[in-house]
Amino acid sequence: MEEQEYEMGLPNGVGEAMLAHAIEKFDVKLEQTEYGPKLIGSYEELEKCKKFLAEAINERLKQLEGE
Repeated sequence: MEEQEYEMGLPNGVGEAMLAHAIEKFDVKLEQTEYGPKLIGSYEELEKCKKFLAEAINERLKQLEGE
């Protein structure tokens, strides 16, 4: 049985390097839509990816505050 794929829009603040790392680390793929880029994958992989991106954005914000 084929696993259902889901879509997740990307939040503001996700940089190219961050996105490339997430695509490499998790079983998701990037798709360009007329509404902007979306990640496609299983629910579980997208949840892990969302958590990773949120942590990466928070880490980047901490770095910017420290500058």
